[in-house]
Amino acid sequence: MYLRLTEEQKMVQQTIRKFVEKELIPLENDVLRNEREGRPSLSKEIQSNLQLKAKEAGFWGINTPEEYGGANLGQMMQAIVSMEVSKTFVPFNFGGSADNILYYGNEEQKRNYLIPTINGEKKSCFAMTEPSAGSDTQNIKMTAVKDGNEWVLNGEKTFITGGNEADFVMVIAITDKELHKSSKGRQGVTCFIADREMGWKSEFIHTMGEWGPAGLVFDNVRVPEENILGELHGGYNLGLEWIGFARWIVGARAVGAAERLLQMAIDYAKERETFGKPIAERQAIQWQIADSAVEIEAAKWLVLNAAFTLDQGEDNRHYASMAKLYGSNMGNRVVDRVMQIHGGMGYTRELPIERWYREARLWRIYDGTDEIQRLIISRNLIKGHVKLGQQL
Repeated sequence: MYLRLTEEQKMVQQTIRKFVEKELIPLENDVLRNEREGRPSLSKEIQSNLQLKAKEAGFWGINTPEEYGGANLGQMMQAIVSMEVSKTFVPFNFGGSADNILYYGNEEQKRNYLIPTINGEKKSCFAMTEPSAGSDTQNIKMTAVKDGNEWVLNGEKTFITGGNEADFVMVIAITDKELHKSSKGRQGVTCFIADREMGWKSEFIHTMGEWGPAGLVFDNVRVPEENILGELHGGYNLGLEWIGFARWIVGARAVGAAERLLQMAIDYAKERETFGKPIAERQAIQWQIADSAVEIEAAKWLVLNAAFTLDQGEDNRHYASMAKLYGSNMGNRVVDRVMQIHGGMGYTRELPIERWYREARLWRIYDGTDEIQRLIISRNLIKGHVKLGQQL
């Protein structure tokens, strides 16, 4: 095994780091002010300008296949980039990407949805969670009933990221109730591509953080037969694939944010004095810094292992759950320690720590809660899908 980044990966890491330091971090005060005053974090003009600079730097479509104009750098590179970009809370992505399951579309769907999304002409969202069905897919209630050459969708989805801005949604609905019931939710559901103009509505859900998910309402929304994504009754597997990719990325984001936060704590501990000495000389502070550094490093390698496994074309779901579970909890512990080290100042809005504190709590909930990750990991071990000591 070679547990080091390649020269190319180091070069990309440094380039992204400089981009974040030069272009994104200086915008943090503006973002905080806008969010506190109820305005969008960044104007569309600023977002477009940032994306143009990123494209000029050669980081457009990091994992998009070359046939669609992307760089196709692989998941390891995606992990490295996600860690670096997450060292700021300024909302940003390098563009030129689309949801992984959109690539399962037929040629017409790729032309109408995939390519416009990659080009930034359309925005998408994925909708599986319902008011009574989060990780429990057996409890999905939304239905799709065939009527001629159309399917009529009825039901609600909730906590949908990007749902307020999306031009279309990839939505999971029951298409065969008996099959859905007998398979315990694993079959009998289908993924549909539904344009907003087909009639579904979105409403903003207010949260304790800056994440602004949407509730989606489908009231006799008619979707043409040709808008089925993948196979009829095959929506469960598409949902798993979408969620599985997102999980280890949450871990990567936690690593990036935690590294930035820990550096803030180290810098502050050297400057802040109590009883004639910098608090960096106090053992209580030193141990918090040491514990945080060890946990960040452990989470980083869990994330990189999940990404590396995916690059090898292997099933990484077990590793993704580990990266998500440990990474998200690590992030929560680190931001809590960093706030403690900063004392009262950390609790104020003068510093961005409280903003990260609120965001970090979400990492343990979305894309599969802690409890679901533990269920997946333990089930894989108990049933023998994964053998201890044989995972490398």
